Amino acid sequence: MKYLILLPFLLIFSNTFSQEKNIKKEKWHWNNNKMKQDTTAGYCQVLKVDNVLYISGAVTTDLSPKGIQAVYNDLKASLASFGATFQHVVKENLYTTDIEAMKKYNDVRKKFYNNDFPAATWIQVQRLYMSDAKLEVELIAHLPK
Repeated sequence: MKYLILLPFLLIFSNTFSQEKNIKKEKWHWNNNKMKQDTTAGYCQVLKVDNVLYISGAVTTDLSPKGIQAVYNDLKASLASFGATFQHVVKENLYTTDIEAMKKYNDVRKKFYNNDFPAATWIQVQRLYMSDAKLEVELIAHLPK
């Protein structure tokens, strides 16, 4: 009998404190207000869940200071789409076909962080999604609550 009395309390308690079944996602894709994602390749540039931004990789075919700066300017625009800056970035994943060139020109990247560097992983790969791309950088940023 006591189990029959406890059962409704357990059901109410578990429903009250369980996670939401649907995650609220906000999307942004390269200043395109109608299409918040690229349905051809199947991605969006920025996905916001709660106060976290997941930013898809920005790429360049030019692994020089000019090309690296262009990538980080694109990332800056992605961050700005939700009012963030590089100071909100907590994780950076960098993929390149030439890690030595990226190390050589790392000062270009470092200027964007203004000495507040995130956790970072750099990986040399044989090829990126765009066949002529030489660098792709993706970010995770946290917005203040």
